[in-house]
Amino acid sequence: MDHQRLFDETALECSKLITQRYSTSFTLGIKTLDKKFHLPIYAIYGFVRYADEIVDTFHDKDKQALLDSFREDTYKAIADGISLNPVLHSFQLMVNKYQIERELIDAFLASMEMDLDFTTYNDSKYKEYIYGSAEVVGLMCLKVFCEGNDLQYNKLQGAACKLGSAFQKVNFLRDLKSDFEDRGRVYFPGVDFEKFNDTVKTEIESDIAKDFSEALDGIHQLPKGAMLGVKIAYLYYQKLFHKIKSLPPEVIKRQRIRIPNIRKMALLARTYFGYKTGLG
Repeated sequence: MDHQRLFDETALECSKLITQRYSTSFTLGIKTLDKKFHLPIYAIYGFVRYADEIVDTFHDKDKQALLDSFREDTYKAIADGISLNPVLHSFQLMVNKYQIERELIDAFLASMEMDLDFTTYNDSKYKEYIYGSAEVVGLMCLKVFCEGNDLQYNKLQGAACKLGSAFQKVNFLRDLKSDFEDRGRVYFPGVDFEKFNDTVKTEIESDIAKDFSEALDGIHQLPKGAMLGVKIAYLYYQKLFHKIKSLPPEVIKRQRIRIPNIRKMALLARTYFGYKTGLG
C-alpha cells in the first residue's frame, strides 16, 4: 500500500471509530448501506459530530475561538486537499470527491455558531437552525448516495430535508431536559420549558409526523445501495417518536427517552429480513 492511501484510510478509520463511539443507531444504519457508502458517511458524521462537540461539551474553553479555528481549518483542508486533522482530512476527501457545495457546509457551521448565542428561538431562527444542523447533513449524505447524478439529487432534495428535519425535531423532544438544564436552550419557538404541556407537545408531534410522511416517498426512490440504511434510520426514529408520543410531558421533562440496543438490533434484523424477502 502506498503511503498516501495509508494516510487517507487511517483518517477515514478515525471517522468510523468516532461514529461507532458516539452513535450506535447511526452505526447500525451505515452497516446496512452498500459498502461503498460506509466510509463516506462515516466521514460526514465525524465532521458533524466534532463540530457539535465544540459547542456542547467544552464549557471551560473559548468555544467561539475553537469553532472559528475549526471553520478555518475545514476550508483550508478542502482547498488544499489535505489536513493533518484526520476528521477534517476524511471530510475534505468526500467534499471534493462528491462535490458537496460550500453552501451546505456554511449553513451547518452557522447553525453550530447559533448554539453559542441562542437559548430561545423564534420561528425564523428555528427554521434556520433546523436547516443548518439537520437538513444540510441529509443533503450531504444524498450527494454521496447520488454519486454525481444531479437529476436524481435535485429530485430527492426536498424529501432529504424533511427527513433531516424530522430526525432533529425528535432529538429536540428526546433531549428537552438536558438542553434546558445543561445548556439553557429551548429550541421549539415560543415554548416555555416550565409550561411544556400536552397541548404544546401534541402540536410539535403533529409537525414531526408531517415531516416523516413527506420524507417516506423519497426514501423509496433512493439508489438501491442507500435505501435500506436510510429506511433503518427512518424506522428507528419512528419507534423513538412513537415512544415519546406515548409518554406524558412530565416524563419528557424529567428524563431522556431511549431505545435499548437490543431493540435496535431487533429492528435492524426485521427490516433487513423484510427487505431481502420483499416484505419490507
